[in-house]
Amino acid sequence: MTVLSVPARPEEDASLRPVPWQRMGWVTWRQHRASLAWVAVFLGVLAVLLYLAGRQLYSAHAAALAACQPVSSPTCPGAIIAFNGTNGFLANGFILQAIPPLIGAFIGAPLLARELETGTFRYTWTQAFGRWRWTLAKLVPLAVVLATAAGVFSLLLNWYYQPYFAPGNEKLTLEETTPFFPGIFDLRGIGFAAWTLAAFSIGALAGMLIRRVVPAIVATLVAYAALAFAAGTWLRPAYATPVVTSSLNVPGSAWVMSQWWTKGGKFAFSGWPPARLLNQYCPAGPPVPVGPGGKTKAVGIAECLTPHGYTQWTSYQPASRFWAFQWIEGGWLLVLSVLLIAATVWLVRRRAT
Repeated sequence: MTVLSVPARPEEDASLRPVPWQRMGWVTWRQHRASLAWVAVFLGVLAVLLYLAGRQLYSAHAAALAACQPVSSPTCPGAIIAFNGTNGFLANGFILQAIPPLIGAFIGAPLLARELETGTFRYTWTQAFGRWRWTLAKLVPLAVVLATAAGVFSLLLNWYYQPYFAPGNEKLTLEETTPFFPGIFDLRGIGFAAWTLAAFSIGALAGMLIRRVVPAIVATLVAYAALAFAAGTWLRPAYATPVVTSSLNVPGSAWVMSQWWTKGGKFAFSGWPPARLLNQYCPAGPPVPVGPGGKTKAVGIAECLTPHGYTQWTSYQPASRFWAFQWIEGGWLLVLSVLLIAATVWLVRRRAT
């Protein structure tokens, strides 16, 4: 009977002197320094590319500001089009959304799954490490390091996307972006670090449950995608009660939740007016693209329907709530990550064999 075939005891042997936490941390560093180095290289290369792309974006934004003084300047439309077209593949943020799940899948998922799949965890438990100490020594330091690295990287993300939220963009008819935009919201503030920590925790739990590296990686990606979809679709809109107004001057940076029309105090329809109403009360027809870049405005629709008893209502989240939403989302993601890590430790102690 070899050391790799000895059944793991459910509890640590009290006769063995526990290995100090400092030495356990050193072992964790020796085991996973290559993975951490790859994360550093990955984020470092992305940081350099993002910085170079950011300089182009800032230059295009400054050129648009200068060219549109005044707005009627003939060079304004071209400068605005150039700004909106700069680094278009990064503008919506969806490419960068892949960073947290990749870290969770390729760093978090193999963390326990590899040793459980190969059986080398049994040797570790004979060295007075113990199950739960071994698990904590792996999970907690790596989680802190990865969350910190993601937090530092998010500073660059905040810097990159700042031109899209610069004050006065709407006056230049630049395409003003709400800070709640789904592809950008969780890249800025504390959201990026929180989602990276959650992805790592999901990966660690998946590795413990499945105990095979490749299936655990797939499960991590699927679980993360499901959580991100649920957060953006159902959870985030419920963080605060939206503002409801009948004013037509809703800020362009607001996150519009819904729009509907009433007549005589009763609900009439939602969204865009039916064609019969447009034909009856707005003979000019639907709005046409106006301004540089083909930005569409509902020209005169509300004005022509209001005299006939129709009132447009808008439910929205103002941009001033951005940081409140960030802290709410970061808070529940932190709690979720702690619970996932705790569940992983419990499963290792009670169920691993």
